[in-house]
Amino acid sequence: MDWSRFLVYLMVMAGVTYLIRMLPLAAIRGRVRSVFLQSFLYYVPYAVLGAMTFPAVFSATGSWFSALAGTLAALVLGWMEKGLLTVAAVACAVAFAAGFLPL
Repeated sequence: MDWSRFLVYLMVMAGVTYLIRMLPLAAIRGRVRSVFLQSFLYYVPYAVLGAMTFPAVFSATGSWFSALAGTLAALVLGWMEKGLLTVAAVACAVAFAAGFLPL
């Protein structure tokens, strides 16, 4: 890829990213009073993060069993309201340990 094509791609990507972040600020003036819209905007980042991350969990280890074990450990600890670092560390450790089981 030549340098000029790279710069064009970079500028388009920067423009799209800027528009996505700038349009809500320009379109919504003042405080959002709709309870539905407030709750929708509050949960969008979590939904997007979950949609991007969750499918990758099952292909990351190469074994469906170890991925399932790590996911279940994360869900249980999350349900128990443990911290993010604790949940992530234990889920990784459980997935790693489950990878050694002869299944």
